[in-house]
Amino acid sequence: MPSPSHRPVWGDSILTALAPAIWGSTYIVTSELLPPDRPFTAALIRTLPVGLLLVLFMRHLPAGREWGRLVVLSALNIGFFQGLLFVAAYRLPGGLAAVVGAIQPLLVMALIWAVDHRKPVKLAMWASMLGVVGMALLLLSPSTIWEPIGIAAALAGAACMAAGIYLTRRWRMDMPVLALTGWQLLVGGLMLAPVAMIADAPLPTLNLTHVLAYAYLSIAGALFAYVLWFRGIARLSPVAVLSLGLLSPLTAVILGWALLGQSVTGMSLVGLLMVLGSILAVQWATNRPT
Repeated sequence: MPSPSHRPVWGDSILTALAPAIWGSTYIVTSELLPPDRPFTAALIRTLPVGLLLVLFMRHLPAGREWGRLVVLSALNIGFFQGLLFVAAYRLPGGLAAVVGAIQPLLVMALIWAVDHRKPVKLAMWASMLGVVGMALLLLSPSTIWEPIGIAAALAGAACMAAGIYLTRRWRMDMPVLALTGWQLLVGGLMLAPVAMIADAPLPTLNLTHVLAYAYLSIAGALFAYVLWFRGIARLSPVAVLSLGLLSPLTAVILGWALLGQSVTGMSLVGLLMVLGSILAVQWATNRPT
């Protein structure tokens, strides 16, 4: 929970919300602009270069006792999560992957209850459930393909993100946000490197579109977005941060409607409003004074 000297404010929520909004563009960039069937390579290119740049720029070494925690956080927040994210994105319709990911606030509430023995705020719990239902109405359809590996990857990715945010908040490492972001991107990227080399086919000759797409995923989707994301984790409750993650599939839906001509009508609109209501309710429940 926030310290008495710093209560979260709506400005922190808005800045943090920019990160999942940017991540929502990952689906359309991956499907339309990247070479196909190279999930771990995409995750590697997204994370490792900017992680190295941030570490060199900040020149801040973690303390000796922080290295173990840094490796765990890097694995959960970057290495495992990014790899599983792209596996799910390649194998599942975006709707199903988003619905599975919507359980993250519920997972972290269960974790806080089990480990810290703190019961979740009822409004936040019910609002998070509303978000899952709204996401299902927005994105699922009778023709949805339930691909087992994709489902397993999406579930594991959701669990990694929930655990990573919980531990980042709990451990409160004494590092500047830029240094913490850089080291996690670097270490997580190094974890992805051997997997990409073994599991993915070599990259084809890249054209200008491929280069710009990878640059966007790295600079906007990793450098800028993760700085805002880890800043938000330090200032907001884990449940509030994870509820903002629902903006990622919402952004993907809006971009699909605006750029690809995908329709959003009927129950989809109801689902969209339910998800937005869920996000606002969770922010209000977790940001209000106690």
